[in-house]
Amino acid sequence: MKKIGAFILLVTFFACNEKLVEKPENLIPRDKMVMILKEMAIINASKNTNIDLLRDNKIDPTTYVFNKFKIDSAQFVLSDKYYAAIPLEYESIYKEVDTLLNIDKVRLQNLKKEKDSLKRIEKQALKKKKDS
Repeated sequence: MKKIGAFILLVTFFACNEKLVEKPENLIPRDKMVMILKEMAIINASKNTNIDLLRDNKIDPTTYVFNKFKIDSAQFVLSDKYYAAIPLEYESIYKEVDTLLNIDKVRLQNLKKEKDSLKRIEKQALKKKKDS
């Protein structure tokens, strides 16, 4: 979250000092941009832990995201630049991304707890069966 905040602050500083960017013809809609940035955050996090898996399967994370959302790098860059020129909107987008990531984190933690509970119940059942 600190990185996102620093990034937003930096972009805000530069965006306020520059002429506003014209809206690109193929602007990625805000809701789609949120999902793209969320996916990129997940993919970038996985690069730190699963780089060999990505390399072995010849997966380029950025290309994967662009293909998934049917966009190209130029469209992404122009859209990102446009939203960055509107600091409050850009901050709102990144806050939404952060919220969605936190929702996913809680959901995954709950699934893990459930899975762990089921494993514990299975072990107890096997132990009772062996003791009988």
